[in-house]
Amino acid sequence: MAARTPPPPSRPVGSVTRGTTHPNRLRRMDRWIAATHGAALGRARAPVAVDLGYGAAPWTAVELLARLRPVAPRVRVVGIEIEPARVAGAKPYEREGLSFRRGGFEVPLDGGERPALIRAANVLRQYDEEQVEAVWRRLCGRLAPGGLLVEGTCDEIGRRHVWVALGPEGARTVTFATRLGSLERPSDLAERLPKALIHRNVPGEAVHAFLRDFDRAWAAAAPYASLGARQRWIRTARALAVDWPLTDGPRRWRQGELTVRWEALRPLG
Repeated sequence: MAARTPPPPSRPVGSVTRGTTHPNRLRRMDRWIAATHGAALGRARAPVAVDLGYGAAPWTAVELLARLRPVAPRVRVVGIEIEPARVAGAKPYEREGLSFRRGGFEVPLDGGERPALIRAANVLRQYDEEQVEAVWRRLCGRLAPGGLLVEGTCDEIGRRHVWVALGPEGARTVTFATRLGSLERPSDLAERLPKALIHRNVPGEAVHAFLRDFDRAWAAAAPYASLGARQRWIRTARALAVDWPLTDGPRRWRQGELTVRWEALRPLG
């Protein structure tokens, strides 16, 4: 006998977040998603992108649609929030390709539809580290084949951001992104590490060693500062790539980004 699909939960799964949000807060993450996953979204038969936990105002979902449409003209964005008042407040912003509904980590979509993208920014910050893996598994289990989960944290105005990209099989990469003009040293990004890594920034853990090497490479590249922060960042990335498995190259580095394989930063134990 075929296994029966369990019924959806009667209540949204998860907890209400603080809801802090600002226009353009997630522009760095959106830009990376459009560049690295836009082609896959464009090829999908019915591409749906979920903005999970968009917060007290719907700006991030509105912006996600605008940033994905140039690379995936048929994409639809669904903003999902666990707090009913936030969903009600977002409803006036609905239009073709953009809708809002109540929900949580169960990611409720019509007809059991599976999203090609789930973006969960600043959602897991309030959770315990021990809860992260179960949430990741649940969200990855909702993805369509070839889908992408992007989960991470940024500051209030989007200058500094670190996120993990995951597929149905699990975590793939970690991306560090920053406005270079505001950066003193790469380890300043440590305070924006996602929940799976932020408490692992201690001696003996891989992410601590990576940030240490990041700072050393940045210091060694100081002579390139006369050519601008962008050239210094590119030189730093080239030096890091000798010992760390970076997955991107100068085209992304020029944007103030750097992506490393998850396996290299995976927490011990």
